[in-house]
Amino acid sequence: MSESAILVGHTVLDELRELAVSAGARVVEEIIQHRHRPDPATYIGKGKIDEVKKAILVEGADVVIFDDELSPSQARNLEEALDAKVVDRTGLILDIFAGRARTKEGQLQVEHAQLNYRLTRLSGNSEYLSRLGGGIGTRGPGETKLEMDRRKIRHRISTLRREIEAIRKHRQLHRERRRRGRLPMVSLVGYTNAGKSTLFRALSREDTLVSSRLFSTLDTLIRKIKLGGQRPVLISDTVGFIRKLPHQLVSAFRATLEEVVEADLILHVVDVSDPERHEKQIVVQDVLQEIGAGDHRRFTVYNKLDLLGPHDPLPLLKSNEFIVSAVKGQGLAELVDRIVQEVGIRTEAFQT
Repeated sequence: MSESAILVGHTVLDELRELAVSAGARVVEEIIQHRHRPDPATYIGKGKIDEVKKAILVEGADVVIFDDELSPSQARNLEEALDAKVVDRTGLILDIFAGRARTKEGQLQVEHAQLNYRLTRLSGNSEYLSRLGGGIGTRGPGETKLEMDRRKIRHRISTLRREIEAIRKHRQLHRERRRRGRLPMVSLVGYTNAGKSTLFRALSREDTLVSSRLFSTLDTLIRKIKLGGQRPVLISDTVGFIRKLPHQLVSAFRATLEEVVEADLILHVVDVSDPERHEKQIVVQDVLQEIGAGDHRRFTVYNKLDLLGPHDPLPLLKSNEFIVSAVKGQGLAELVDRIVQEVGIRTEAFQT
């Protein structure tokens, strides 16, 4: 049975609602606090705390989800004031990742991120953890792991770090083999739910998972394909980015995201039908900058052309921008031709 959730934030909560639903919650109320900066002690003011408490009683809510990362003291103060389970945006995203990780690598990366996050929230008597109970915000490491003392948790984090580093070195060996084989790499990146996996499937002609859920792809997929009947290239699909992406996740998934850093060409996939696409493009650019791929050669691919109405304005395209419908196949031929031309030129330059 899904948990009933109240959402709280300082701005429009559309994305938080999508995240909550993706985590299995049933949203029963949304409350917005209009103030210039969060309260340092409780994130929201006393009046809003009373409003949330009333909503919890009226709706019988199981959890209150906040649209920012709360400090450990804010989380504890809110739990005491509301007498309810409190989950912040970071905990919610980590929870979704824990539920979606399928490969051993993905599970290691998520556990590493969660333990780093939860380590700061361990109180001396584990009171905060005892409040969590089950449900949203508690998936991933088992309850016995969460009750370990700080020393044991740090030991587990160190073990995970070594295992992830071993994966990173294994990936590096694969990349060196690919370089020797002169196979160019094309990496797809984009905001979550921009249609990367659909485009990946259209280009690779492979039956990969396509879903409207946020973060449907966690584990990097790499396939060797022949674009336009030309020489083979490698194409990779990566985890989607999002606003306020937890730094714990960027750090834990760095081994995976190195595929983007090493790419010969990045395809930045954008949902052209999304009214917030410009803001989301900036988010993706910021994450690329953070992982060291901000200045890489890049094509912008405006996807979901089929969702635009007849009177919706189209973006004015630059030479390295394309508009396609991965579902309908519109615009893909031109995109493929340009990819082949670009990676072909770069490969020749690499070989000389």
